[in-house]
Amino acid sequence: MKLTVSSRTIAIILSLLVAAVLTTLAWLAPTMPFQQGVLAAGVSVAACFLLLYLMFEALIFREINNIYESLENIKRKEFRRMSNKFLFRPEPLKRMRDEILDMAQRRQQEIEELKRLQVLRREFLADVSHELKTPIFAAQGFVHTILDDDDVDDFTRKKFLQKAATSLDALDALVQDLVTISQLEKGVVRMRRQRFNLGELVQDIFEQLEMKAAQRQVTLELQLPQAQPETTLVVADRNRIRQVLINLIDNAIKYGRENGHVTVSLLPNGKSLRVQVQDDGEGIPKQFQNRIFERFYRIDKSRTRESRQAGGSGLGLAISKHIVEAHKSTIRVRSELGQGTVLEFKLPKPKKRVADKLADAQA
Repeated sequence: MKLTVSSRTIAIILSLLVAAVLTTLAWLAPTMPFQQGVLAAGVSVAACFLLLYLMFEALIFREINNIYESLENIKRKEFRRMSNKFLFRPEPLKRMRDEILDMAQRRQQEIEELKRLQVLRREFLADVSHELKTPIFAAQGFVHTILDDDDVDDFTRKKFLQKAATSLDALDALVQDLVTISQLEKGVVRMRRQRFNLGELVQDIFEQLEMKAAQRQVTLELQLPQAQPETTLVVADRNRIRQVLINLIDNAIKYGRENGHVTVSLLPNGKSLRVQVQDDGEGIPKQFQNRIFERFYRIDKSRTRESRQAGGSGLGLAISKHIVEAHKSTIRVRSELGQGTVLEFKLPKPKKRVADKLADAQA
């Protein structure tokens, strides 16, 4: 049970003790030799110092300790009694002031981050409603046209139904991308890492996208390491990395120059393999380069129309960013106006097995 004593009571007790010490000294000093008197005076000074120190400890430092303890509880988000670790430490007021300033700075940063996230949430909701509205209204228009007009011939009916189906497919792709990015942000999706040849995967993606590249007369090129072109093995989730590369290469084809060139380079970098996707398009201004990985963010409206016509959901780069970060890497962008854009990230190479090391030693 903690004893609570008021400051007035402590002051009275202290006054009585100091008076007793001084009275005793005044009573004994005349009868003492000089040396004993000096010793008694020293003892009296020490006793008064101890009393004053205890007073400060009881009145001031105790309250400082309580405030400091509350600050520690807030910092640790724990609402339990803590042992007094602040007692007898030098400069308690300075330490407490520094703690308060540090906490105020952190709280201000948290408030600013919350405000930023609130703005992003509003923008995200506005973007989602806009992106969902477009295919829904398109499908509704085609279906209601057929329902409202009984004289529509079979050819027109089939054409309108195909367009409605295309809009619904775009809507389904958008919803799937939203689910994917939500799962990636929550950490629900686990990366199934395996050993595979990244060069072969890029070649498969080139075959998948060659029709789209041919429409814009874009040449696709894969650059492998010159010394050992077959050493493009990595350890990663093959399906997810395939999704990343499709997004990056598809963007390079769409936003690169017509009759242009898209190059995928696989470059050894110590224990990792650096993947670069480069186009020769208009480039991205510096002020927009940090935002291209945000959900639904596009630099201008023309890109929005082009992406929608090409079937893009506006989430490809955001999904790619999360997948790469789940592989403990980062997508970096390098771009200059008029000189194209380079997007790159790294993937770990498999560790050499004992048999491989022996073969290298024999060679």
